[in-house]
Amino acid sequence: MGDVAKDLTAGTVGGAAQLICGHPFDTIKVKLQSQPVPLPGQLPKFSGAMDAVKQTLAAEGPRGLYKGMGAPLATVAAFNAVLFSVRGQMEALLRSQPGVPLTVNQQVICGAGAGVAVSFLACPTELIKCRLQAQSALAQSGSAGLTVKYGGPMDVARHVLKSEGGARGLFKGLAPTLAREVPGNAAMFGVYELLKQRFAGGPDTSNLGRGSLIVAGGLAGGTFWFSVYPTDVVKSVLQVDDYKNPKYSGSIDAFRKILASEGVKGLYKGFGPAMARSVPANAACFLAYEITRSSLG
Repeated sequence: MGDVAKDLTAGTVGGAAQLICGHPFDTIKVKLQSQPVPLPGQLPKFSGAMDAVKQTLAAEGPRGLYKGMGAPLATVAAFNAVLFSVRGQMEALLRSQPGVPLTVNQQVICGAGAGVAVSFLACPTELIKCRLQAQSALAQSGSAGLTVKYGGPMDVARHVLKSEGGARGLFKGLAPTLAREVPGNAAMFGVYELLKQRFAGGPDTSNLGRGSLIVAGGLAGGTFWFSVYPTDVVKSVLQVDDYKNPKYSGSIDAFRKILASEGVKGLYKGFGPAMARSVPANAACFLAYEITRSSLG
């Protein structure tokens, strides 16, 4: 079994573990990000993460926390396969000799390259996911930000292809997606390697236990979101923005308007759920990847 096939397989398993563990947190994050700014004297629809969980469970039941999972579930294999296989191929290019461990800086480069590749898959997938996650909150608030009722992932895709500029519409938000994935994955894989080497006491990390891998993976995932979170907020508001009557003309305009109307706090809406999700979800992802990759030889 070739290295690419091994990375594809292990990345798929890791991605499935990450999705199952982390999707409910992601749903709450997107709902907090996409809720409209309240008028003067009015309270926001959700006062915080726990309030969003309570309202979602009351209105939609536990299934509401997994709304929009169809799109990432359908593509999780491809997404994580691309992420880990591109990273693996870049490792091979940067490695001076077969089997020689890479430095932390080299892993940062590998993560950045993998981030470029996965952005083109993440953008349309997350547009579909965000539309499904955000529509109930926007509809209940009476916002004009999302006027179409979607029946599922394929319904979102059909609507965008038909009414929002064809295939180009599915790549709305590509710029902030790249701005998130490239530095985010560079930081994540760099921190992951750094922590593994610290735990192992040197560059050879092949004998690390599962506990060390869980800690390294969880903290690496937290680093991803801590380093790039405002770009994710910009991406989310662009992707749920109305096509015919857009509130934002682009990424910079969205950034400026969020900052002007809500201050710096507006760029960190949903940060709590994102961080709460990233640690266990990425711990599960990296552990599943490492176990599967090791079992394949």
